[in-house]
Amino acid sequence: MTDPIDLPLAAQAALLARREVSARELMQATLDRIARRDPQLGAVVHLSDTALAEAARWDDTPPEDRLPLAGLPLGVKDILDVAGQPTRCGSHAHPVETAGDAAAVALLRRAGMIPFAKLATYEYALTGPAWDQPNPPARNPWNGAHITGGSSSGSAAAVAGGLMRVALGTDTGGSIRAPAAYCGITGLKPTHHAVPEGGCFPLSPSLDVIGPLAACVADAALVMEHLSPATRATAGLGQDIAGLRIGYARDWFANDPQADPALIRAMDDMAATLSMLGARIELIDLPDYQPLEEAGTILLQAEAWAVHKDALATRWDLYGVDARRNLITGAVLTDDDVTRARRVAARFGATLDERLAQVSALLAPTTLGPAPKFSDFEDGPVWTAMRTLPVNMSGHPALSVPCGFAANGLPLGAQFIGPKGNEALICRLGDAYEHASAHMARPAIGAEPVSLDQA
Repeated sequence: MTDPIDLPLAAQAALLARREVSARELMQATLDRIARRDPQLGAVVHLSDTALAEAARWDDTPPEDRLPLAGLPLGVKDILDVAGQPTRCGSHAHPVETAGDAAAVALLRRAGMIPFAKLATYEYALTGPAWDQPNPPARNPWNGAHITGGSSSGSAAAVAGGLMRVALGTDTGGSIRAPAAYCGITGLKPTHHAVPEGGCFPLSPSLDVIGPLAACVADAALVMEHLSPATRATAGLGQDIAGLRIGYARDWFANDPQADPALIRAMDDMAATLSMLGARIELIDLPDYQPLEEAGTILLQAEAWAVHKDALATRWDLYGVDARRNLITGAVLTDDDVTRARRVAARFGATLDERLAQVSALLAPTTLGPAPKFSDFEDGPVWTAMRTLPVNMSGHPALSVPCGFAANGLPLGAQFIGPKGNEALICRLGDAYEHASAHMARPAIGAEPVSLDQA
């Protein structure tokens, strides 16, 4: 029999509503699994000491007063505030204070979820894995010698490792979608501003988005619908996709020398599967990728410098080495640099709108290969090939789903990009593909903890 904590959120909610499982039992099972598995993963940086009491209150609530997601556990990336819990942003430099719930957390709490765990992030959501931060970096559940991707590193590890079904993350240049791809789970980057950003420490406000990382598309859609009811994100789940036109941006990646051959095959197989489901696959062109990433990097670095420059003046030594190096690049950027980058972003957004007027959604890879090894980062951050940052520049929603496996057995991910405000469409596509494919396997997590020292 499937353990209740491994069931989709809707099934868990149904069990709780029928009182076949109590919220306290569900939370205790979750905490027990974290105790067994997280020593290998390093995903959790703080656990609420009131989680069981909060769950018990839902058990004592009359049926007519229960909320739709009552008693379901929720993990939260540690740059989002949770009432009564510290926010550290993965940095020694961040003043540790407790505040009220971030707006996104409050929305899910009002639906009945219990935000019980703060999850690891790269320092201020800035850099790659580093060992001069308050906690060692989270490890990939498929292979602990490999990264989870960032910066929603703990959120991805926690969901892929089966510690919880869903966790909140943030996505500024791919920080929901890349970890989802590297860890074989679902990651939803909503339309810009669809989810309120209050109570989330900013990285680059014109690019930042809050969204769910989840064990399946239905879980992500359910949470998204409570984060932004106007999206009606669950509306298309279970519907067929016959007749939908999908623009396959194959030239955007297939000729890139960084593209893993297994990724190219997986993307072509995914397009074939969608075609067999009745979708019409049409090859489309998108602008050259490199200038887009360069423009997005300028925007990110300039805005991050504006956020941190005052704190750096007084707390320089408390920031990690990689974070400092990353931030000071923003100091040399000029207003003209930023203006030119915004023009590139605007043109790309217009191009996506034009393409999405011709097709229902776009299909592209999330990353161009599987998760790198920690050893690749021994000398500091390294560039990893992705196809995510331009979609932050444009503001369109994107859903990353598993699409296959590399030769080393690690997951690969692809993303559906949809019209602004149409999270329901990309969730419909992702859900249909998920049910037609065999890429939603969970990694095997052993019983014994492994060292979290640098690999």
